[in-house]
Amino acid sequence: MGEREKCVRMGLVSLGVAAVAWSFTAQHQISAAGQTTDAARDQVRQQMFTAATAADPEAPPPRLSSVQSPTEALAAYDNKTNGFTTQAAFDANKETFEEVEQIADGLGPTYNAQSCRECHQNVVTGGASQVTEQRTGHLIGGRFFDSQGGSLIASRATHPDATELVAIGDTVRTFRISTNLLGAGFVEAVSNTTLTAVRDAQPAFMRGLAITVPVLEQPGRTRIGRFGWKSQHGSLQSFAADAYLNEMGITNPLLPTENSISGKDVSQYDTVKDPEDDGEDVLKFADFMRALKAPSRGALTAAVRSGEQVFNGIGCGTCHTPTLVTAAPGTVINGGALTVTAALGNKVIHPYSDYLLHDIGTSDGIPIQPTDEFVPTASRMRTAPLWGLRIRNRLMHDGLTFTREEAILRHGGQAAGVTSRYRVLSSTDKANLVAFLNSL
Repeated sequence: MGEREKCVRMGLVSLGVAAVAWSFTAQHQISAAGQTTDAARDQVRQQMFTAATAADPEAPPPRLSSVQSPTEALAAYDNKTNGFTTQAAFDANKETFEEVEQIADGLGPTYNAQSCRECHQNVVTGGASQVTEQRTGHLIGGRFFDSQGGSLIASRATHPDATELVAIGDTVRTFRISTNLLGAGFVEAVSNTTLTAVRDAQPAFMRGLAITVPVLEQPGRTRIGRFGWKSQHGSLQSFAADAYLNEMGITNPLLPTENSISGKDVSQYDTVKDPEDDGEDVLKFADFMRALKAPSRGALTAAVRSGEQVFNGIGCGTCHTPTLVTAAPGTVINGGALTVTAALGNKVIHPYSDYLLHDIGTSDGIPIQPTDEFVPTASRMRTAPLWGLRIRNRLMHDGLTFTREEAILRHGGQAAGVTSRYRVLSSTDKANLVAFLNSL
């Protein structure tokens, strides 16, 4: 296996700093011009999301046995800050997160929601929801290609003629359900080295893919991805900027170019000068997410504790990693854009995810970008974090699975062995396993 192929498989492709530097320059030139062809826009986006350098180590993986023992991260569904910001700042950022955007604010022309809260609210703002987004594309020679204007098909529009329709030839079709954001600040504070250490400890046949993605707020710098169903973002500021554009149609300094309407120009429907947000809202979104407490657990009964043993015994914990420890306070992350604070640093979290990509036979077939380095992501999805599972009744990436048992049985591929072991469990062990999952 050649060195480049090894890097592609590990998600650590290096294509040179010039690629990302050029993409940001071109992005701003296009924004200034006000118009561009769909092909040029796609080229900018694809190069922008090309990882140009290896991710920074950030910190050695913390250990539970370290001299300064880590403490449990704050967990509750209470709309209270975890300490990253004051409660007053948390409340102000929450108000921005919940704000309903209007056309005058830059909403659309194509969009899925009018506020962040619309997709992230159960049982408090920042939680998951039933809202889904639609993605489509097609295969040529077994290789995925985006639909006209990109794989995202917006469900709403500000003008009837701006409505996006699925092209007949787009036979790859999927939904992606909104993800939980509670505890996201702690996840951001997990170092790259911690995630790669988890990967390296996994058996070869179940080993996850660590994807290196650009940190949009730090041109030329990269990080191990962890946010989104494909782990397509490594920082919450990048994640927020992406959602602001793709889910609400609001451009910002990190992504200042409007999406097209199924490949067609949007200028006649776009009445607000780009970028429509000056970046302030994106920072408020990010700081709100950073200050969210982790999801809290339900009652720990005898059945739950027994079910946890079953969970680990059949191998679920290999990918659904029960415990991670965040980097020490003072650790510089996100390519230098953020320093881990005391509120987030040296904390024990229980997300039940390795935040890596795995092929369990359920992927939607859509890569992060239709470029060479992201081909391996088409057949893989991020391990779904199970914390907060007790308040979800639509499961898996598409929300089309409705019971815990069905979700387990849907696992194949790298998880086929785990599913086989589940099938032969006693009815008591199966019931206890479900009780455990319902406590998360």
